[in-house]
Amino acid sequence: MRMDLDRAAEYDPREIPDEPYDAAVLIPVIERDGEHYLLFTKRADHLGEHPGQMSFPGGGREPEDASIRETALREANEEIALEADEAEVIGQLDDIRTITEYAVTPFVARVPDRSYVPDEREVAEIAVLSLSGILDPDNYEYERREHPHYGDVVIHYFRVDGYTVWGATGRIVVDLLELTTDWRAPERIDRDLA
Repeated sequence: MRMDLDRAAEYDPREIPDEPYDAAVLIPVIERDGEHYLLFTKRADHLGEHPGQMSFPGGGREPEDASIRETALREANEEIALEADEAEVIGQLDDIRTITEYAVTPFVARVPDRSYVPDEREVAEIAVLSLSGILDPDNYEYERREHPHYGDVVIHYFRVDGYTVWGATGRIVVDLLELTTDWRAPERIDRDLA
């Protein structure tokens, strides 16, 4: 399976200027044997926020970061040893809000198909998941929940090769898929936990 990455290059993203904190993630896209794969990190269990969850390399903006894009590249270097000049940043997706009051800016980037080194302080594991596995309808479900601050929210789950991608990362994956493929989040409700 492949994505149309030109759509990401041409996209005009929506930015969120009113959250107290800014963060960025890099969505590493790997091409292997004519197919696309996405690189995820599994957060270390001892981290205070989102321990053990699947995420894209990224984190909060630091004062020395010249731009939010630089934040994404710096964090990817720290977490998986991706050099900035190895990443071909293609485009930017819509910012998303998190329950921890961050506006997260996702950047889509082509990266080399090679081994990456997890920073053991933050990353328990690196997982490279196939686009075909992510797009498999048997691997996807979602639920609606009532959030105390944001009202009705939808939580997306992608279960691939023993990993579960959900939460903010799941929302970013949905945005990426809906932009670069013909996939759309189904209109069905798997579970309603309101």
